[in-house]
Amino acid sequence: MSLEVAIENYGREFPLKNGRTCHVRPLGVADEKALHRFFLNLPAPELMLIKHRVTELKVIHEWCQSIDYGRNLPLLAFLGDDVVGIATLHQQHGGWKRHIGRVSVHVHPAHRGLGLARLLIVELIDIARQSGLKKIEAEFIAKQENAIRMFSLLGFSQLFCLPDYVKDMQALTHDYLVMGLDLITDEEYAGMG
Repeated sequence: MSLEVAIENYGREFPLKNGRTCHVRPLGVADEKALHRFFLNLPAPELMLIKHRVTELKVIHEWCQSIDYGRNLPLLAFLGDDVVGIATLHQQHGGWKRHIGRVSVHVHPAHRGLGLARLLIVELIDIARQSGLKKIEAEFIAKQENAIRMFSLLGFSQLFCLPDYVKDMQALTHDYLVMGLDLITDEEYAGMG
């Protein structure tokens, strides 16, 4: 099944640990301002770890005007009109990693500890499985201990760690860590008995 079919008519409501309900749906063209506001409110040290200059409106504009769910599927979590979290499934259309997706997640500081990052990643794992991907990866710097722990609890394991391998936006080096998860489809799971 293609990614587009897996997310057709996707939009879901999820209860959070604080009793509020968030709405989760894919990024749309009209989300430019809300997504930009979200990134502007992330702490500066976290922005240093993001690969794109997400505080620049032109970057977010390009994302919203060039949506390709088959390559990048951003799921946005909303409370009212505000984006409070984003998780993205990245994949390649061809090549030797076409069966592997990569996930990333960011949650607004005021909404952490509510299970939001976990629910977004679980949703992306399910979508990846439905769309036929066989593996999922996630990239970290080693000091992202809370994120690494959360991904471990979801079944991800460390694939490798390269010391002082990557540089943040301030040119400081960090250990680069990649975690992975094998996706088992319902049919494969049923045949394991």
